[in-house]
Amino acid sequence: MSVVVVQLGQCGNQVGKELFEVVSRDSQSGHGQCSKPESECYRTVSQERFFSSQEPNGNNTVPVARAVLVDMEPKVIGRTLSKAAKSGRWRYGDQSYFCQKQGSGNNWANGFCVHGPRHEEIVMNLVRQEVEKCDRLGGFFTMMSLAGGTGSGLGTYVTRCLRDTYPNSFILNQLTWPYGTGEVIVQNYNTVLTLSHLYQSSDALLIHENDTVHKICSQLMNIKQISFTDINKVMAHQLGSVLQPVYTRWHVSEYGTNPLGDLMESLVTHPEYKLLSLMNIPQMSDTSLLFSSFSWPGLMKHLRQMLIANTKMEEGIDWQVKLPPIGLPSAEKPSRNRELHFNTSVANLLVLRGKEVQDADVGGFKEQVLYASWMPADSALSTWRTSTAFNKYEKSATVVSNSQCLLKPLDRAVRKAWDMFASRAYVHQYLKYGISEEDFLDSFTTMEQVVESYSNLGL
Repeated sequence: MSVVVVQLGQCGNQVGKELFEVVSRDSQSGHGQCSKPESECYRTVSQERFFSSQEPNGNNTVPVARAVLVDMEPKVIGRTLSKAAKSGRWRYGDQSYFCQKQGSGNNWANGFCVHGPRHEEIVMNLVRQEVEKCDRLGGFFTMMSLAGGTGSGLGTYVTRCLRDTYPNSFILNQLTWPYGTGEVIVQNYNTVLTLSHLYQSSDALLIHENDTVHKICSQLMNIKQISFTDINKVMAHQLGSVLQPVYTRWHVSEYGTNPLGDLMESLVTHPEYKLLSLMNIPQMSDTSLLFSSFSWPGLMKHLRQMLIANTKMEEGIDWQVKLPPIGLPSAEKPSRNRELHFNTSVANLLVLRGKEVQDADVGGFKEQVLYASWMPADSALSTWRTSTAFNKYEKSATVVSNSQCLLKPLDRAVRKAWDMFASRAYVHQYLKYGISEEDFLDSFTTMEQVVESYSNLGL
């Protein structure tokens, strides 16, 4: 099945371009020791999933991305289209984008209440054109940031339109969480407003934190002068490790047909729990990769501890965080969150790729103590495997987790936004574009309930 990617705002367009770059390069490269028929099948499924018919690109004929690009300023879209065409491996469609000459001023209300309704018909016509190119539509993958105005505000509005127009299709939002030190003074307002509205229209929210990805670039990739391009490439690699073809637990003899549907069925088991985070190993510079080898026991051990300790990179894993002894009477168990501080999950998805993948033992992820008491471990863990190597890594492992991973940054954003709202800071800038104080209060109520739900997972 095909996935239509909707890239919204500066961040969404830049990360989206890197995702197609990773997918294109991976699908067209050699795939380790897998057989030629399997490699061909992998390539065919990947191409159908992310690209439509071949079209001319200079002297070559290349696949066209199944994507719609939207921004209220033309500069980023122009660069994105140009860089894709220059790759020589793929390109965007000539009529697949929409831009204006005036941005949203980092104001969620401007994007949601003004630009959204004003440009709804044009944007949804572009989406419809992409949908009509799909033999089988698997769903929509929207990419946007939480900090700015176009990505967050217009992105939220477009997501709602997608839900109204395609009520039976899956929608997965990839969201980039702003730096904690602050990119935009009103980023916490934008974050709370975006998340609260998306909770009503999206099936799941897959979140990357800029602070975490920045650390990966610095400590694992050994990049000295880190740019947004570096950060975007790491995000794209992680996304590709999940979205590229793989054998799921429902399709053990052929590649799963709908990555979004399979993802939702594995992870989103309750409508109050839609926040997904992602951990991937190994990640390192190309130079280090040449001199490195990996074993499945080592990868599984590190990834499990990353999940338990809520550490999204191998560097600096806290090995002191441990699970309580199995079989300890409940009255004697320490508080999971206050004393042990380990991460409790609703559900986890393991995606394992590479050589000897069937040897990977996932038993450590099946312990009931990892999960909420009302979620049986047998149902809570899904494992997808393929012997096809991914993006130059002989072996790689990813866990997508619906858990307490995002509880702290979410709670912090809600509290900071509430403090600003209580002092009336910048509220008038939002009211003048059409939202009310009641809209703010409804958003706070929604997200405080989400915080409470995730906080109670370990009780």
